[in-house]
Amino acid sequence: MADATLLDLVLFLPLLGVAALVAIPSLQHDAVRRLSLGVMVVQFLLTAILYFHFDVAAAGLQFETRLPWIPAWGVYYQIGLDGYNVLLVLLTAFLGPLVVAGAFSAITKDVKLFYAMIFVLQFAMMGTFVAQDLFLFYLFWEAMLIPMFLIIGIWGGERRIYATLKFVLYTAFGSILMLAAVIYLVLSLNATTGITSFAFTDLYKAELPLHVQTLLLAAFGLSFAIKVPIVPLHTWLPDAHVEAPTAGSVVLAGVLLKMGTYGFMKLGFPLFPDATREFTPLIMSLAVLSIIYGACLAWVQTDIKKIIAYSSISHLGYVMLGLVSLDLIGIQGAIIQMVSHGIVAGGLFLLVGMIYERCHTRELAAYGGLAKLLPAYAVFFAVLTLASIGLPTTSGFTGEFLVLLGAFKATWPQYQQGVTMPLLLSAGAVTGVVLGALYMLSFAQRFLFGPVKAPHQPVVDLGLREKLILVSIVIAIFALGLFPGEPLSKTELAARQYQQLVASHRTGTSMALRTDGPVLPSPAIPDAAPTTVTETSR
Repeated sequence: MADATLLDLVLFLPLLGVAALVAIPSLQHDAVRRLSLGVMVVQFLLTAILYFHFDVAAAGLQFETRLPWIPAWGVYYQIGLDGYNVLLVLLTAFLGPLVVAGAFSAITKDVKLFYAMIFVLQFAMMGTFVAQDLFLFYLFWEAMLIPMFLIIGIWGGERRIYATLKFVLYTAFGSILMLAAVIYLVLSLNATTGITSFAFTDLYKAELPLHVQTLLLAAFGLSFAIKVPIVPLHTWLPDAHVEAPTAGSVVLAGVLLKMGTYGFMKLGFPLFPDATREFTPLIMSLAVLSIIYGACLAWVQTDIKKIIAYSSISHLGYVMLGLVSLDLIGIQGAIIQMVSHGIVAGGLFLLVGMIYERCHTRELAAYGGLAKLLPAYAVFFAVLTLASIGLPTTSGFTGEFLVLLGAFKATWPQYQQGVTMPLLLSAGAVTGVVLGALYMLSFAQRFLFGPVKAPHQPVVDLGLREKLILVSIVIAIFALGLFPGEPLSKTELAARQYQQLVASHRTGTSMALRTDGPVLPSPAIPDAAPTTVTETSR
């Protein structure tokens, strides 16, 4: 019970932070900043305790709280940690203090309101990950929209209203369809089993005809695909990133985009397994298209924020590829890639914010030779650039390598049977690694080297606060890159459950899946005791 209460405290601590902010006078900006940082640090420490006490051998939920909320509707306040969300919860808590500390000098207007919105956003994001009831999940999912709307709309750039409205319209459209699908799914479960429940574990048991699964997957999938985002639903992202303040960009890239991939992994694909397998070729094609197209768009950008924004589309395409591979290694690689991208992209946006505070422009052509002007800044930028392109020993390499290995393991048997398209798509995903190296190294070369050029000189190098923020990120990058065994062990049982759920046949009427097209094979689920990815891949 104590452990469950600790997870509740982690979830609601940001709201306690909002209450504490109310007691501080609005003009005492330093007190507001110190309190906000303290609350976020405490949340991270508590989350770290939960992470290290997470039992890798225990299946199902841990640190669970389940209380009746609207019993007549089958709605419960149910939260818990499992292999699906434990790393993402830790990522969210890790980025919280960095976002707060990174905004100390950048946010000077309505400081108290800004940090209150960061707290509310942190609460909603954390709740989305830990919710185990679909009603609760949907409330948290929608709640994220409000503080992000205000963060971009109040503290954003010149075109912030346009970017905010575009972000809201895209997200709201997908959410409305998902709400309709949620209602239909719960009613269908009641009609077939007599159970009225929003619990994920109950909804996994629903048996639906393939055509119904297809419609519901489309509704859930559209909402999640917008959030990822998957090409061609990506056009809101660059505008939101460019106009958002640095803190908004870090949260958006570091955590909010993961809501989409997490939604596919936890709900979209397991709830509708037959439709998922039927449309795996399409999903896989869109994933590879996002990898390549996002990289190409990043290559031609002149705004340094847009380069990182479009690179996010490319990197998250690997997550989708790993999820639809239905291979244990690929699935775990997708989870690691989510965490890695959150750390690396968050760090890159912080670096962009730091140089913008000094020079007040994001145009790449305005910069050059920063390695001479800002040597400490250049070192951190180079490290994060190498992590972004997947240099071995960094977290970027671990995630992308496992995803590609899993994709090739899943598609090779199909190739041996004469179906070549899945293997060609997997090979196409490899080109994303090459393109990633091209656009990021070109970016770094123009930014850090060549003739010395900056809009304002002299330019002051990084201060102690900024160095501590970036050191934390670099430590996390190499910890995940050099020692992936610990996090992989925590996700393995969930990855195996995901395999079983998506490979299961749950149509209400017998429907034979097509075998003449480029459909990935359903994996054979081993009966033996779980082994680590390292052991499995030997």
